[in-house]
Amino acid sequence: MKLQYETGVATLIQFVALTLLNVATGTTSVVTQCRENSSDCVGDLMISLIFFLLIVSWFAFVAMLGYLAQHRRSKKIALVLIGAETLIAMVAFFNARHHPDLLSLITSVVDLLLAVWIIYLAIRLIRAGDGRIVTKSRPRRRRLPTTSL
Repeated sequence: MKLQYETGVATLIQFVALTLLNVATGTTSVVTQCRENSSDCVGDLMISLIFFLLIVSWFAFVAMLGYLAQHRRSKKIALVLIGAETLIAMVAFFNARHHPDLLSLITSVVDLLLAVWIIYLAIRLIRAGDGRIVTKSRPRRRRLPTTSL
């Protein structure tokens, strides 16, 4: 399935993928912190939970923007989506450069790639305006009529 301008579907994919990756990253972080400093495990768990809820809320908001941009074909909403995805890409790039472990690096790289992909789709949506987005078609070869003998 090739997405042409479906920012709603793309941001939903981003929401699900990053929610799952952040569950894994948060769990790893809490377990590591509890092994090193077992006196404040509950506090670390609560901070990680609050951070996770903030991340999920942000990506839910971005998914809503993606759906609205696609559904309404709004250039303004698509520009806001591009701004939000640019912010996500910058944070993901920073996190990728300062990752504490391999899972955090994978999460940041996936986040960065999805953000760039959604920016591309939003730009295509803006360029299309109210019209349909179609691919360039190849010239069709004409078939010669077959003759029956």
